[in-house]
Amino acid sequence: MQAKAIRWFSLGLIVIVTVASSVDGYETPGEGAYLPDFELEVPQSQTARQYLGLSGEGRFRISQIMADFVIMEIFSMYCPHCQREAPTMNAFYHRIESSPKLRDRVKLIGIGVGNSPLEVDFFREQYNVPFPLFADGDFAIHKLIGEVRTPYFFGVAITPDGSQRIFFSGLGGAKDAQALLDEMIQKTGLE
Repeated sequence: MQAKAIRWFSLGLIVIVTVASSVDGYETPGEGAYLPDFELEVPQSQTARQYLGLSGEGRFRISQIMADFVIMEIFSMYCPHCQREAPTMNAFYHRIESSPKLRDRVKLIGIGVGNSPLEVDFFREQYNVPFPLFADGDFAIHKLIGEVRTPYFFGVAITPDGSQRIFFSGLGGAKDAQALLDEMIQKTGLE
């Protein structure tokens, strides 16, 4: 009788843990979904603020970036794949910026999950990253987006009402800047 009670107790405990984790957990938003709302610190760099079309200090939402489309790289300075892909992402940024059709409509940012501002700055300097990077030291954004592995990419279309519709959601592997750009252009219909 005692063994049967232990089994029922164990089964009940498993159900409680499963339900509790599914209530608190977030799923990774896919293509067609809306990006969860979160805020980032306005960059201290005047160049980064100009690039994003932001002014002042404080916090901002992705929808406040002056662009039609925002590509977000979710990275970690400790991720060897992110380190290896840094030159590709830099080339991707330069291809966007060198295109008169894209430069004012598409912006690129990076969010360092579990990284402090110091760690993000180290990554920026180590890999000569030209686009704005932001810290998510407490994993708050990472949790909202489903605790994705790194590097992970979201392509977001800023809609007229300010919502952020995802047109691309996928794990990294960007080995070629032009191929990545071609895929983003195809998904956005920019050409």
